[in-house]
Amino acid sequence: MPALPWPYLAFLSIGYALALAFGHLAWTAAISVALLLFAGYAVRQQQTPVGQFLGHALFVVMALALALHWMPGFFNGRAIAPQRFTDDAVPFAMYLNQDKPLIGFWLLLACPWIVGRRSFRLSLQATALGLTLSAVLALGGAMLLGMIHWAPKWPESAWIWVLNNLLLVTLVEEALFRGYIQGGLSRRFKHLNYGDNLALILASLLFGLVHAGAGWQWVLLSGMAGVGYGLAYRFGGLGAAIAAHFGLNLLHFALFTYPMLA
Repeated sequence: MPALPWPYLAFLSIGYALALAFGHLAWTAAISVALLLFAGYAVRQQQTPVGQFLGHALFVVMALALALHWMPGFFNGRAIAPQRFTDDAVPFAMYLNQDKPLIGFWLLLACPWIVGRRSFRLSLQATALGLTLSAVLALGGAMLLGMIHWAPKWPESAWIWVLNNLLLVTLVEEALFRGYIQGGLSRRFKHLNYGDNLALILASLLFGLVHAGAGWQWVLLSGMAGVGYGLAYRFGGLGAAIAAHFGLNLLHFALFTYPMLA
């Protein structure tokens, strides 16, 4: 059995404590915790394939519900009130979500194989590859589409944005899309010569589609960025994917129009 990825769990714990400091929970949040515990127990039953399947199915439903803030008991505190970081940008507001981190906790506890450990040198190289590719495709594409332009800045709320984006957004999303989906599909397709490539493409497509609410442009750009994150995960493990994803978000936030032109 793979060892639990304690560093990632520690980061998520810090992020969850940060969220708790800005909000509070109702007792009904225990419903989500109980369902996730049941799903985790089910996927650990190696001798019961049907139980494992049902456990994973329950987790997928719960992940969707938590990501869309459908589950009761979570009061996500607003950390950044609506504001324009540059005069020509759309207003941006940020909440410290206490529900989404449960997705990351479940994945790291129930499926520690998602981490995909690599040597530090290999992870660093994979991060550089993934970040470069995603920056060229996503940020370059956004500039070509007229969605952003060069706008260096570092507002007063930048540090809370950094903590939220790293601990409560990027880590959770990469654990789900690269670790669980891409990693899981790679395990499923291991008998195919092109299995790893197929897993990467499918995970990137799904990552793009979850941004459909923001418009087709974000679906396209997110999907292309997902290819870079997927390559980082494939060759450098989860840490490289998180670093590439967070690096792109930080470049976007600090150097370009954020989140987009009005």
